[in-house]
Amino acid sequence: MADIKKVLEERGIPVCLSIIRKVIKNAGFRWRMARVVLTSTDSAYREKLDYIHEVLANLKENERFFSIDEYGPFAIRITGGRILVPPGTQPTVPQWQKSKGRIIMTAALELSRNQMTHFYSDYKNTAEMIRMAKVLAQKYHETSKIYLSWDSASWHMSKELLKFIEEHNQVAANNSLPMIGLAPLPASAQFLNVIESVFSGMARAIIHNSDYASISDVMRAIDRYVSERNNHFLSNPKRAGKKIWGMERSKSEFDSSNNCKDPEYR
Repeated sequence: MADIKKVLEERGIPVCLSIIRKVIKNAGFRWRMARVVLTSTDSAYREKLDYIHEVLANLKENERFFSIDEYGPFAIRITGGRILVPPGTQPTVPQWQKSKGRIIMTAALELSRNQMTHFYSDYKNTAEMIRMAKVLAQKYHETSKIYLSWDSASWHMSKELLKFIEEHNQVAANNSLPMIGLAPLPASAQFLNVIESVFSGMARAIIHNSDYASISDVMRAIDRYVSERNNHFLSNPKRAGKKIWGMERSKSEFDSSNNCKDPEYR
């Protein structure tokens, strides 16, 4: 405002600050924060998105679609966040802490029935993705085909993984196992990965404001959360009530308008 007033006075138009503010307001100008627009660097973004939409739109009753990713690694220590406290209490979190361990959760979310499958990993690599594919194929052996969807991390689309899927599909029928199809997300489009929304809800429910004593304590909390979430959505296909999984930032469905990845959940 001071700069505008100075320029106007230099041009022979003396005016006070209140008049300048009134003119600007009457012209319809408002202060707005710039919003970060979600984008992808993938040149085939639209093609990959259209393919996923096509798969989901034509998903048969005996087919399943999985959103897959890893949560972590994260250190086990006192974590902050919002917490209900009595008057005169100020929660604090030590700036420097000794980690009690680290954990990686590898998980898959089946979209049509909102069911999670998970296990714990030491590393993020191709071997763990092959392990997940095997677990899902065995767990959903009664289906005809399962689709695996994940982001563009190198271990998610390695030659070793593609070779495993090819070999699996060659003998799947003889072994009474489903075929495996891939529906990879576009590069730099983690915000489309539906399971990220579940991770954010889980973190807000059992990771934020926590002080677990050991890795096993964290695993028990995660196992219980996943079990209760699965049971809830088996009984209630639609989201209902003020459950802890209501903290998930977006619906558990694939939608290009969703931003499933919460940068603050870790």
